[in-house]
Amino acid sequence: DIATKFFEHFLYIAGAMTNIGGEQLGLWDEHDEFYYDVLNLPDGRRVPLRVRSIVGLMPLMAVEVLDDSLLQALPKFTQRLYWFLNYRPDLASLVSRWMEGGGGESHLLSLLRGHRMKALLRRMLDETEFLSNYGVRSISKHHEKNPYILDVNGHRYTIGYVPGESDSRLFGGNSNWRGPIWMPINYLIDDSLREFHRYYGDDFKVECPVGSGHYLTLSQVADELAYRLARIFLRGPDGRRPVLGPSPIEQEQPAFRDNVLFYEYFHGDSGRGIGAAHQTGWTALIAPLLESAAQARLGIDTSPPRYRRRTEPAGAP
Repeated sequence: DIATKFFEHFLYIAGAMTNIGGEQLGLWDEHDEFYYDVLNLPDGRRVPLRVRSIVGLMPLMAVEVLDDSLLQALPKFTQRLYWFLNYRPDLASLVSRWMEGGGGESHLLSLLRGHRMKALLRRMLDETEFLSNYGVRSISKHHEKNPYILDVNGHRYTIGYVPGESDSRLFGGNSNWRGPIWMPINYLIDDSLREFHRYYGDDFKVECPVGSGHYLTLSQVADELAYRLARIFLRGPDGRRPVLGPSPIEQEQPAFRDNVLFYEYFHGDSGRGIGAAHQTGWTALIAPLLESAAQARLGIDTSPPRYRRRTEPAGAP
């Protein structure tokens, strides 16, 4: 069925990430503890591209927690899990140990085990790298002063941190994956952190932000990320919304200041809206993140009444 097919693809992708072209060269860099793209050259050489980009964080998103009750309800799928465990241990050993139960007998399906996940989170939650006041950047701020340079066949290519509009004509010159904050990627990261928390629980904590001395559960880290993303749209202490940038008309005139647009992406340092101004397809994902931020920071339950967990005594009004 579809679930089994996706599970098989999950394992084969894990194998491809570890064994590129039949060689013992993977995307994970043990020294840097990060995932990098690998460039395949016509002469057969394979060159790791040591750019700290959002691509290296994407393995965080390949996560699902399965409860015992679900496995019991899907015997064919469970049988396939055991088949790979017994007959393809080379693939099964590359991912989380899914048959080891967690709290409440849940099982983790993830490309990452605890050590690699913590290593990626150390990069992601570092404010000198990926973590902005307004979400996770698409490239580490480290590359602002340390651009990546690649020399191939007499040509030099450079990638640096560009927090706003693109400074090159690549992709038409009006799109930039080299620093700004993209809402759909941040939403997937937030969702994945909450899924990891379902398995690891409150005892698993990481420093957030890195260097602060504050240790949070993965659910609390997701709440912090949701809050930073929400700040793009919310009024700050100065009464200004970061999304509207420096424009006095948009920030101050009643006809504009409360009519917030859903921009395509956002400046990696200031949160200013950039690109298409009506990107309701994916920037509308801010809605559930605003709910998460409100619940975490203010203790407000914003879900519809029928979805709220009943905590009052039976018979209460």
